[in-house]
Amino acid sequence: MNAKGRMVGIGALAAVALAVGLALGLRPGSAPEAAVQAAPQVQQARVSTQAAPAERAVARLGELELGEGELQAVLDGLPPATREQLRADRGALEGWVRGRLAEKALLQQAQAQGWEERPDIQRLTRAATEQILLRTYLESVSQVPADYPGDAELQAAYEAGKDNWMTPALYRVSQIFLAVGPGAAEEQVRKQAIELARRATAANADFAALARQYSQDARTAEQGGDTGLQPLAQFVPAMRQVLARQRVGSVTEPLRSEAGYHILKLTEQQPGRVASLDEVRDRLRQALRAQRQQQVARAYLDGMVSSATLSIDGASLNQALERAH
Repeated sequence: MNAKGRMVGIGALAAVALAVGLALGLRPGSAPEAAVQAAPQVQQARVSTQAAPAERAVARLGELELGEGELQAVLDGLPPATREQLRADRGALEGWVRGRLAEKALLQQAQAQGWEERPDIQRLTRAATEQILLRTYLESVSQVPADYPGDAELQAAYEAGKDNWMTPALYRVSQIFLAVGPGAAEEQVRKQAIELARRATAANADFAALARQYSQDARTAEQGGDTGLQPLAQFVPAMRQVLARQRVGSVTEPLRSEAGYHILKLTEQQPGRVASLDEVRDRLRQALRAQRQQQVARAYLDGMVSSATLSIDGASLNQALERAH
């Protein structure tokens, strides 16, 4: 259940991990690398804050535009699950669009004042560019063979780390949600919630029908109140305590959240278990490849700086340390 009291599904990805600040590196200006890679050309041409002339604008702020190509590049860079979440949350995507246009307006102001010509900004730009060059070049010379890891390595790593592949117990919960907005008569809502809970626990009660008729969470109401299978950790603490004691098929008393009242029915529970190798294969493969690439990169660097060719002036090093503020 999120701060508004609605059930949070596993796919909610940090509330669509948004401000499409998507903590996935997707802040409204896109990846910081994109900005820095353009830095060497700053002296020749200012960064464009408008869509290409032949490109249709998705949104405008005065003379500033967000082009289809820029938006498409952002969407293409997202994991498929996140793209699906954005399709279901139009407001989140529009929020990112507003943020990106605000960035463009801020960039335009900075360029108008010659901000990129300041010595301190040029030093930062050069340092960031250098780090990108170093990282991407090191990645290019430390590539792992495409067929690594093989089946034997995957099986061995899986067996060695089985305790890390536990899947938590999952709970499928249906809900009837009654909102308590600003200025609402809470006592009236509370009484309605109590009455709905009574009806939901009556013999032959149809919880799904009650949810479709009365629940004010439109997304789950369409599904008869069903919120899908979720680990207990996805619920707020007060609900975890209640659900952990519930029997499948039982209905809770109305629970108060910041947003309103919730009547919950536990419809399914799956115990925790060790995930199979097939279930974790892709994640395990990626982890092993990343680990191997780090090892190759470290070996490559160590080979470049061998004890036979490295010379360090200890006195100069000490002086530099003493002069440092």
